[in-house]
Amino acid sequence: MQAFLKGATQTSRPQKDKSAAGPSSEKRAKAVPWVEKYRPKCVDDVAFQEEVVAVLKKSLEGADLPNLLFYGPPGTGKTSTILAATRELYGPELYRQRVLELNASDERGIQVIREKVKNFAQLTVSGTRPDGKPCPPFKIIILDEADSMTAPAQAALRRTMEKESRTTRFCLICNYISRIIEPLTSRCSKFRFKPLADQIQEERLLEICAKENLKYTKESISTLVQLSEGDLRKAITFLQSAARLSPDKEITDQVIIEIAGVVPSKMIDSLLQICLKGTFEKLEVAVGNMVDEGYAATQILTQLHDAILKQDIGDKQKSAIAEKMAVVGKCLADGADEYLQILSLCSVIMQQASQS
Repeated sequence: MQAFLKGATQTSRPQKDKSAAGPSSEKRAKAVPWVEKYRPKCVDDVAFQEEVVAVLKKSLEGADLPNLLFYGPPGTGKTSTILAATRELYGPELYRQRVLELNASDERGIQVIREKVKNFAQLTVSGTRPDGKPCPPFKIIILDEADSMTAPAQAALRRTMEKESRTTRFCLICNYISRIIEPLTSRCSKFRFKPLADQIQEERLLEICAKENLKYTKESISTLVQLSEGDLRKAITFLQSAARLSPDKEITDQVIIEIAGVVPSKMIDSLLQICLKGTFEKLEVAVGNMVDEGYAATQILTQLHDAILKQDIGDKQKSAIAEKMAVVGKCLADGADEYLQILSLCSVIMQQASQS
């Protein structure tokens, strides 16, 4: 009897452990970045891009869809828009069969265009969705970050676009339309995605704060909007980082500034005051401290540019400083020493300020 009880207790233990581990493992699986969690699920959820939303809505109602070219700054909803549209068009079941998405991380040389894209484009489609809704008689190929495709690959694509127009639609997505060859741009309906307006960004961020039960200040949200410069993806990422950094505390603008790696405005102002009224010895110390604290020279350069524009010095002096900033920016991109470059720029600001 004792042996039987002993065996029973031994067999019941693993079952208890398994059920206890179940919910936590489920929670771990569900943890996704907020950028993905709050990605628009349908075309109506896309913010601020009225023209492209109107065109996609017509195609969802049964009208034909042209080849599309989405271009604009990062984080403005280009990929999210076409993914939401294709999911609405085909439903979750047919989506995998009807949509081919290739990103810059995939191999997209001329061989891939000739084989993978061409083979997918040649497949004919038929049938209806399992839920009975009408399904468009074409497939969609999404080429994300198309501006990083090689010129021969782009040239190979133009014939495929023409030849398979009966069964396939293409959607090219890029940041710089100038890097797409002319024959491709002329075959597509072009839509420019604008940087999101401050008010739209603010609404979205407040919506996420409400859903995630975050404590925040008005200043923190306005700082987020200001630092993201129309890039909603960047704003949401910063917000999630701030929420993880101070889970039970209120999110302040100071926390956002620290996460974004922005130089505090007080430091920029004091550096500028030394440039305008101080000595070269003080300037050396101030620039050295900034670089030693780990602030990126490109970030200092950007913020100095904005601060100089607000200063009350002559236009001739401002243009000379701006020209030097362009040179410093190029040198930093080429890997020059950050301390020497910022010191060189500040000495030009000091020289120009003394002339005005």
